[in-house]
Amino acid sequence: MAKLYLFPTLLSEVDWQENIPQNNVEKILSCENFIVEELRTARRFLRKIGYKKDFEKVNFLLLNEHTLPKELSEMLFAVEKDNKNIFLLSEAGLPCVADPGAKIVALAQERNIEVVPLVGPSCIYLSLMASGFNGQNFSFVGYLPIKDDQKLKRLRQLEERLYKENQTQIFIETPYRNDKLFQFLLKSLRKETLLCVASDITGAKQSIKTKSISQWQKEKDVLIGKNNTVFLIGR
Repeated sequence: MAKLYLFPTLLSEVDWQENIPQNNVEKILSCENFIVEELRTARRFLRKIGYKKDFEKVNFLLLNEHTLPKELSEMLFAVEKDNKNIFLLSEAGLPCVADPGAKIVALAQERNIEVVPLVGPSCIYLSLMASGFNGQNFSFVGYLPIKDDQKLKRLRQLEERLYKENQTQIFIETPYRNDKLFQFLLKSLRKETLLCVASDITGAKQSIKTKSISQWQKEKDVLIGKNNTVFLIGR
């Protein structure tokens, strides 16, 4: 019986062999059916790991915020009608985590299609591992609100949960707003709250630093830039 495979991709421009098991790659090289978020990114990644098939003969299905429910339902035809495996590729890191792929996995579960998650890099878990924060009780909350008043309200809620439950709070931001969010955190969180900034994880510019807000405030010219970054607060 054909399966839906969940294939993690790279977080940064590094040798794929440093982050993705060879056994995973061997599975994907013979596949001709893919669900991807962005076609060009997916093709570039496949070529990087040694995929040799002619892309004109490969079935690429797009799954993003514009995908209609009818299109979603048809994406599993390769598995159900043709008995062919299909691979779900994330844009970066794990499929279905802060990623639209969860929709197709939910549908596969409803239709009793076997879902096979494969091992690969996760910026969320790698940053948590390196933060020094509680790894037994944590919450990934995705993106914070854009408007400052709503963002402040949300941060207060997360910080309260942190101190009441010792629950590490993990969130991300659109890269071009990283520095703005960082400065907002310095103004809004308690001085004793610990903030970990994990940037360009697995990449050449990787930086993972944990300091209290008061310590961060003493740092000069901190610039995160547009590197993919995970923010964590702990105590």
